Amino acid sequence: MATAENPPRTGRRATVMVVMPAYNAAQTLRSTFFAIPSGVADKVLLVDDASSDRTVEVAKELEIQVIEHPHNVGYGGNQKTCYMEALRQGADVVVMLHPDGQYDPKVLGDMVAAIQSGKGDIALGSRFLAPGAARKGGMPWWKFLANRFLTTCENLVLGLHLSEYHTGYRAYSRRFLETVPFLRNSNDFVFDTQILVQAAAFDFAIAEVPVNTKYFSEASSVNFRVSTVYGLKTLAVLGGYLLHRLGLKSRLFKH
Repeated sequence: MATAENPPRTGRRATVMVVMPAYNAAQTLRSTFFAIPSGVADKVLLVDDASSDRTVEVAKELEIQVIEHPHNVGYGGNQKTCYMEALRQGADVVVMLHPDGQYDPKVLGDMVAAIQSGKGDIALGSRFLAPGAARKGGMPWWKFLANRFLTTCENLVLGLHLSEYHTGYRAYSRRFLETVPFLRNSNDFVFDTQILVQAAAFDFAIAEVPVNTKYFSEASSVNFRVSTVYGLKTLAVLGGYLLHRLGLKSRLFKH
């Protein structure tokens, strides 16, 4: 079983990189960046997915590393660029932090510590570990119900006991990103589901850290229609995983 029992590169301090998959985040990027705890991240990278606002200009004013996509490739496609560049630059721990201000950057250190201490090769910032936190942060009731339904299905299929699978706040070890074939995943929102199902398929440990969130007009949020499509695709990924376990091998779940 692959675990994080040993630091990624013994003999030196692990390199931590925060990656921000960005799309029209000009209004919230500055406050999110300054909320990152001092001394936790060695590098910060923003990948802009062809924003139509000043996201890139603001990032450069903050002296954040920037990669600009020449055209929009989608949320999953943006993450692929984030992780490939983080690996290229030698990151040992990669934390995905949305620049829209929805997730609290203050727990970033806890997520990194979960990886470095051996609790998991993935750390999820969960909105459901603290009772009532999700609704208190403003999560719409229909997202709450959908999250609970999908999480129950995923726990049953994958044999895990996670409080949620649909957070956008995640940390990964280098070993995990070098092992799972995430480049084969979708370029849209279901990328997040696929990479966690891959974690289960490759027997990686997953840790959870409680996080507070806030929903507001400037924060990125998918609408009901997009969320419905995402939910159906999540169920399809679970179906594909079950077929894989039955012998109909999928390229998403093998080296």
